[in-house]
Amino acid sequence: MKHFFRRHGATALCLGLLVSLSALSTKALDAQDNLGKGRCTGKVVDEKNLPLAGVKIVAQSLTVLTTTLDAETNAKGFFIVGGMGTGPWRFIASKSGYQDAFLEVEVRQLRSNPPLTLVLKDTAAAAAGDPSQQEAGDALARGNRLLAEEKYEDARMLLEKFLSDHPEAYQVRLQIGMCWLKQGELDKAETELKLLLDNVIQKSGAYDKEPALAMQALAGLGEAAVKRDDIETGMKYFRQALDISPTNEILAYNMAEIFFANQKTDEAIQYYLLAIQIKKEWPKPYNKLGMAYLNKGDFAKALEALRQFVALDPGSPAAAEARNVIAAVEKSK
Repeated sequence: MKHFFRRHGATALCLGLLVSLSALSTKALDAQDNLGKGRCTGKVVDEKNLPLAGVKIVAQSLTVLTTTLDAETNAKGFFIVGGMGTGPWRFIASKSGYQDAFLEVEVRQLRSNPPLTLVLKDTAAAAAGDPSQQEAGDALARGNRLLAEEKYEDARMLLEKFLSDHPEAYQVRLQIGMCWLKQGELDKAETELKLLLDNVIQKSGAYDKEPALAMQALAGLGEAAVKRDDIETGMKYFRQALDISPTNEILAYNMAEIFFANQKTDEAIQYYLLAIQIKKEWPKPYNKLGMAYLNKGDFAKALEALRQFVALDPGSPAAAEARNVIAAVEKSK
């Protein structure tokens, strides 16, 4: 099955300059879109290595499964996808008359990513070959595409059928678990994700042998725990995920959000700073870092962080609110 896996508000400034906090909501974790400055180039060819034009490319973040970016191949079969955050991404290529194909790669923002090549097999030619392999590849690609479209029930059913037919493809448990998670079926999501982690240990001996897979499963378990309001367990899973993927700014930010929502301001500051260190141009952690410093009474650092946030994202509603906070702090001096 390796063949298939290769291819296929503003918080108001109150009297005393204290920030009012509410419990971390599910939306707080879902809000991170894993977008950034990462860029991938590639080409799509047929089995004769001839370029294919007009192929739809969907890049799906495997850190935030609902985040997708689209592209299309030109006359020479080339494509470019930009705007990706750091972490694992799936590239799905589809064109009428051909089988879908996909690749899963680790995208980086601070260095060039190697060019990708996807090979599409003619549907008629595939039918003349091994029908079971064709059906399996099609089912997996359709399931992944439905997941990217947030059609979780349909995606899960296809992927469960695929796993039943190909139990050695344990990696699919990640997508199934995430479908259950997005549907609010926390027990079922946790079961799939824990089984996936067991499979990783059985197959590879350690999480760091399959880091992208283990990181996503642990983050999913962390999200499920937070949805249950089991903050301590959620933090435990997110810490494990961050240990595996220490350059993942979304994990660092989510850790900070959990700490901040539970009045652990010093720890929250630590992880907001880590998110900023990993991805200096991401505005959101600067805003929340400023709020955390306000709660600490460190107005100088709060102003520094909030001004940086406004500079990075001047047109957002949150920036307008941050300006109000800055003005109030400066007036209080």
